[in-house]
Amino acid sequence: MTPPRELRVFVNCPFDDKYIPIFHFFVEPVLLLNVIAQVLYFNKYRTSYKAWMVVVAIALAIVPFAARFMMARVQDRVIRLEERLRLASLLPPDVRGRIDDLTMPQLVALRFASDDEVSGLAQRCLKGELTKGDQIKREIKTWRPDYARG
Repeated sequence: MTPPRELRVFVNCPFDDKYIPIFHFFVEPVLLLNVIAQVLYFNKYRTSYKAWMVVVAIALAIVPFAARFMMARVQDRVIRLEERLRLASLLPPDVRGRIDDLTMPQLVALRFASDDEVSGLAQRCLKGELTKGDQIKREIKTWRPDYARG
C-alpha cells in the first residue's frame, strides 16, 4: 500500500508528481493504442481515408499531452505569483528588491518551504548557493504540502 502523498519521502524530498488514474492509466493508453490500430488498418487497407484516420488518431493522442503541458505552464505562473507575494512579506526589506532574480525552478521549489525557513533559503538562492530545485528541496526541514496541485 502506498502511503499518502504528503508522507512519501525520497532523499528528504516528497514526490511532487501526481498521477490521475483516469488520465494516465486509461485515456493515454487508449489513445496510443488507437494510433497503433489506425496504423495497422492503414497498412492493411491503403486508402486515403485510412491515412486520414492515422492523422486524426495522432492528433487525438497529442491533445491530452498538450493540455497537460499548458496546464503546467499556467500552474507555474500562479506559483510564481504566489511565491513572489509570499516572499515580499517574509524577506527582509533589503532583499525584497531581488525577488525577481529568483528563477522559476527556484520559486517552484521554495513553495514547499515553511514560512520560518523560506527567507533563509531564498537568500541562499540569491547568493548562488542553491541554484536547482532539487537542491532547495533537500534543504527544506519543514514541508508545506501542496494539496491543491493539479
